[in-house]
Amino acid sequence: MHYDFLAETYETERIKVVSTWSEFRDEEMPLRPKTGDPRGRSVHEQMVHQCVSEDLWMRIMLRIDVNAPPLPKPETRLEFIRRYAEDSGKRLDILRGKDEAWWQGETKFFDAPRSRAWGRRTWSGRSCGAPAWCT
Repeated sequence: MHYDFLAETYETERIKVVSTWSEFRDEEMPLRPKTGDPRGRSVHEQMVHQCVSEDLWMRIMLRIDVNAPPLPKPETRLEFIRRYAEDSGKRLDILRGKDEAWWQGETKFFDAPRSRAWGRRTWSGRSCGAPAWCT
């Protein structure tokens, strides 16, 4: 199918997230990129941001709901990894089952009507390091 690459991109994204998170130790969860600078997210804050923002993006913009809370209980490194791996795995299965008509179908991205494929390309481009302005 023409849009298979979008599900494949999501698959590599979820592997990147889980493998990166697995490199941290529990005691590093409160660390920030620069000690004493509150502008950079801590490891814990980044995990929260990833889980919550991806849940919102998928549920609101793509209408993909895995019927699970986005954050684990307790909010430990291992539980974040488990929760994200489980939820993103369900999302991946759903994305793989979508046909071309679904990808080409319209939804709203920040109040602008776009195809679902447009939204996934935008997200995929950002996750691969492309500047936000070029997507």
